[in-house]
Amino acid sequence: MLHRRTLRGTVPLTALTALAVLGLGACDSASTPEPDRTSGPSVLVPGKPGEDNRTLSAQEAAQQRADDDTPNSADVDYARMMIAHHTQALEMTELAPDRAESTQVRKLAERIAAAQGPEIDVMEAWLEQHGKPATDEDHEHHAMPGMATETQLSNLRAARGKAFDQLFLTLMITHHEGAITMAADAKSQGNNVKIEEMADDVIAQQTSEITRMRRML
Repeated sequence: MLHRRTLRGTVPLTALTALAVLGLGACDSASTPEPDRTSGPSVLVPGKPGEDNRTLSAQEAAQQRADDDTPNSADVDYARMMIAHHTQALEMTELAPDRAESTQVRKLAERIAAAQGPEIDVMEAWLEQHGKPATDEDHEHHAMPGMATETQLSNLRAARGKAFDQLFLTLMITHHEGAITMAADAKSQGNNVKIEEMADDVIAQQTSEITRMRRML
């Protein structure tokens, strides 16, 4: 009598074939390298006078661009112009103690002077740090946005009481709006982080003061 042998644990041929295909797929997946997202063409960076050029990887060049906050002409112009702009604001605030009738106007003038005086010092120090003079004889300061004319300043000096309060607030609102315009231009055209931070401070502080002054009119 013939006995049929049953092989326990024997895997059918179709199953073996499927396992083989899966194994090959796994090997192909493991051997395929992940794309290098930081790779790219190298960048030739010109050296400073007397130094050789350097070749940087794409990642190194991108990092260097991110770290480079070398001031450009827009940064320097902003610092110079804002010094002159703030200086005129201080001239206006100096008139308030003897001429203003409103206590609110006098306190506002004090706050403006307390903020803008130190800002002038910071911008002068920044220019000195970068080897730039604080003034530029070729730049016309009267063309800056928000600056009061000599006639307007003369009228402010001659005003007293409520007339002074009204004119001071009107001129200072325009003055602040000009400063905000200049700060926004510096943020969009400049390259230096410190100048951008100063411009942000001007925008935030003077926007708040404009709101306060409009309520006082």
